[in-house]
Amino acid sequence: MINRAIIAVPGSYVKVFEQLKADIQQTQLMAALSVTKELTMLYWRIGKVLLNKSSKEEWGAKTLERLANDLLTEFPDVKGFSLRNLQYMRKFANSYANENYAATAAQIPWGHNMLLLDKIPNDIDQRIWYIQQSIENGWSRAMLEMWIESNLYERKGKAITNFKNALSSPLSEIAEQTIKDPYNFGFLALDKQHREKELEQGLMDHLQKFLLELGDGFAFIGRQYKIEVEGEEHWIDLLFYHVKLRCYFVVELKATAFDPRDAGQMNFYLSAVDDLLKHPDDKSAIGILICKTKNKVKVEYALRNCRSPISVASYEAKIVKALPKELKSNLPTVEEIEAELSVDKKKVFSGGKNRKSHCKRK
Repeated sequence: MINRAIIAVPGSYVKVFEQLKADIQQTQLMAALSVTKELTMLYWRIGKVLLNKSSKEEWGAKTLERLANDLLTEFPDVKGFSLRNLQYMRKFANSYANENYAATAAQIPWGHNMLLLDKIPNDIDQRIWYIQQSIENGWSRAMLEMWIESNLYERKGKAITNFKNALSSPLSEIAEQTIKDPYNFGFLALDKQHREKELEQGLMDHLQKFLLELGDGFAFIGRQYKIEVEGEEHWIDLLFYHVKLRCYFVVELKATAFDPRDAGQMNFYLSAVDDLLKHPDDKSAIGILICKTKNKVKVEYALRNCRSPISVASYEAKIVKALPKELKSNLPTVEEIEAELSVDKKKVFSGGKNRKSHCKRK
């Protein structure tokens, strides 16, 4: 074996080696993707044959089972010719009669396609949209399933915005697709009378899930982010930076219905962020107002002549009933529980045996 440590190499060697390694890895990746695409198109062609035989010669389940066994015998080292997979091939061919659509679907793994066929059997436009999003964002199968179950297709780009007037194209279209309506905060448990602070705290307690719901590209900057204007302090609920759009996102939370004055407050924050935080290479900050409910006409009037890019969306969360007053009054307070724990701890170390509860409310 050659001892690499004693071989003198030119100064450019390490850089060239890294370039070659990156090229090889990229080629390996492209080759793997090419194999995946070719295999999926093979499945599509097999599916078309099976569809044709099923309709014209009445190939039933027994014939399909025989075919699966014969293919497995003929190609013992090749996975994918099980009876179940042959049924998916037929379903795939039936769902994508057009070869161009099939070629688009072939750009994602076969497992992703099986999931789409199961979850979205009758809407080819929706399936194609999820395929394109999977390609663009590199979604795993688990991530794809999560987005389907949260109905992302129906929510993406549905918020009311003024982006077409406030942002240049194509940034306006990209930003539009970044915003959802409603936002799914199903991971939060709130009562009907919750306030902004409780909503904000809940989102911070589940920051990872909140970032997932916001979508790809969002980086968290701060909560109650302080900005100072003319000696006065102002506090932004949540501040994010979008690494793909290269701009700040100001998020304001409202536990009430949209009020036109909310748009004025957001416009103030966006102007301040652009002046105080924006790098010369950054694009203008974008605002997201997330309200409990909104009236479409009020929102459109509030945003019509506003130059700052603002979107207004609602949110959905788990609503839990608050405890009845009579039950709440019988429960111990936090102070009483802490006192009881303190007493118990002393008795453990002092060898005490008889313990009385100090948590009972009178």
